[in-house]
Amino acid sequence: MPATTLIPYTAKGIPKDTLLHLYEQLVRPRLIEEKMLNLLRQGRISKWFSGIGQEAISVGAACALLPDEVIFTMHRNLGVFTARDMPLDRMFCQWQGKQLGYTKARDRSFHFGAMEHHIVGMISHLGPQLSLAAGVAMAHKLKKEGRVSLAFTGEGATSQGEFHEALNVASVWKLPVIFLIENNGYGLSTRPNEQYACKDLIDRAIGYGMRSAKIDGNNILEVFTTIRKIAAEMRENPEPFLLECITFRMRGHEEASGTKYVPQELMDEWAAKDPIENYEKWLLEEGILTETFAKNLKDRYKKDIQKAVDVMFAEPEPVPDTEAELADVYAPAAAVTPPGQAAKEMRYIDAISEGLREAMLRHPELVLMGQDIADYGGVFKITNGFTQQFGKERVRNTPLCESAIVGISLGLSLKGIKSMVEMQFADFVTCGFNQIVNNLAKLHWRWGQTADVVVRMPTGGGSGAGPFHSQSNEAWFTHVPGLKVVYPSSPADAKGLLLAAFEDPNPVMFFEHKALYRSESGPVPDGFYTVEIGKARQVRSGTDVSILTYGMGVRWAEAVADEMGLNADIVDLRSLVPLDYEAITDSVKKTSRVLILHEDTLFGGIGGEIAAWISEHLFEHLDAPVMRAASLDTPVPFAIPLEQNFFPVERMKEQLGRLMGY
Repeated sequence: MPATTLIPYTAKGIPKDTLLHLYEQLVRPRLIEEKMLNLLRQGRISKWFSGIGQEAISVGAACALLPDEVIFTMHRNLGVFTARDMPLDRMFCQWQGKQLGYTKARDRSFHFGAMEHHIVGMISHLGPQLSLAAGVAMAHKLKKEGRVSLAFTGEGATSQGEFHEALNVASVWKLPVIFLIENNGYGLSTRPNEQYACKDLIDRAIGYGMRSAKIDGNNILEVFTTIRKIAAEMRENPEPFLLECITFRMRGHEEASGTKYVPQELMDEWAAKDPIENYEKWLLEEGILTETFAKNLKDRYKKDIQKAVDVMFAEPEPVPDTEAELADVYAPAAAVTPPGQAAKEMRYIDAISEGLREAMLRHPELVLMGQDIADYGGVFKITNGFTQQFGKERVRNTPLCESAIVGISLGLSLKGIKSMVEMQFADFVTCGFNQIVNNLAKLHWRWGQTADVVVRMPTGGGSGAGPFHSQSNEAWFTHVPGLKVVYPSSPADAKGLLLAAFEDPNPVMFFEHKALYRSESGPVPDGFYTVEIGKARQVRSGTDVSILTYGMGVRWAEAVADEMGLNADIVDLRSLVPLDYEAITDSVKKTSRVLILHEDTLFGGIGGEIAAWISEHLFEHLDAPVMRAASLDTPVPFAIPLEQNFFPVERMKEQLGRLMGY
């Protein structure tokens, strides 16, 4: 009997039980959505992002992949979660901000992941999950696991830089990742002709040397068979694939948005192409499905859904627990490994290089990534010789795609692989800022997943390199909960803190001053050891004045103290997050006079935070106001005389004189 549906189905080679399984998986998310919309109309829930009319893409993708292949979802991919049999009660609680949800009420909607189900949800910035998927694919390739990853994105998000960065890196590195575009016609209210000028989004694959296809996203069998075939090929021959699925969003971006901006004839056209109604009709016509089976299935699902809803409403509202909230920002760190007795004189730069080498030997899967770090050895030659020792799979030159590379590093962490990303200069971190502050930093607090990534940041001025190669931008990251920020000033600390960063399962921003690379030397213990992150170093003990500093500030403090004949108590903070408040307290109590010194600009620098803390907690121990010495509130100038004036050294002398005059 010829099919009379508007969607042409072809079931060649698909067993009957698979055809029925796809139907079952399509029905369940639709019934959940109908329940949620009903609750929304009743005012019992507050918000919902509907995927009605798009279920075939989510269900087809989830059913086509192997159960242990990771899928990166967006707002309208409920069918992925249900196809992976996630507990409905936990999902309902997640949507309504209950403690039983996957984020302990800390995040909403589909902004969560569950690695036991091999699903990673989105963040509101839309594009970043594409790079995470590429990172998981890279882990599969490194481990020779014969697996793929899949990331959903919308047609609107293909305009974001992360889309292009992720596709570019995946194509250069031949990563087995499927980038799936759900082209549903609208980015909130914006039509495709206002988003992009190309006819088909798969045309973009040509520029990346990537295979691609465009299919009917409402045809469950076309989605299922296409992805199944592509994935099977990619498991044998790793490479990325761009898949565009054409569908339509039948409801508002979220329910409050409505659809008044959509022409009614367009709504009617796509309503007739409903992926569930058409598939059900076809199955009935083919004699594969019976009315009784369909009714019993829906009745059973409705009961299961109601049970989950009952659990959701029975679950109490979350009770704030400040201690628990703070405790979950970071994953527990490893214990400190003290150094041995043997040591050798070493430059700061060589200590960092040796720390990297020790970490590579200790962690055989550790991957280093950065621009020109492979055979060239990096612009500062820190990784010189590493490709010969560890190979190009583990020491990787990257395209100029900072955001994608940080995202890939997080994807590697999802699969248990440590990584380091070198920013060629700390200034360039702005290109990867979103991934660092919104993904790396928040992941553990949101849903308990570690982000085991070290970002190395060659920083600071002193060489007349101007405003784009000399910035001290550590304060940007000290304000972001979830990141650890370290900044060593001595060779021994550079090695020990770097090794500690690799042992720490949390994201660590590792600042290293370029001007110290070849000018600072000192004894460095042999072999593996770690310096505790969160502990300051006592550089000098004194009673005249406390100088709290880090990085190049340590050298400035010593030189100025000698020049002025001060018996200064100099504390090298070396860890900015977490700070060693005990060391700060001890120093302030010894001297009662405090100068906080840093190369970063004055306004908004970490010195202001430390000064506020001292004033709040140690006021009775002060004999003078807390003072700060920092660089001018200007960009870093190029000409050496201007740069020297930019630095705080001369102003520091004046402030020390004022302090000692109190």
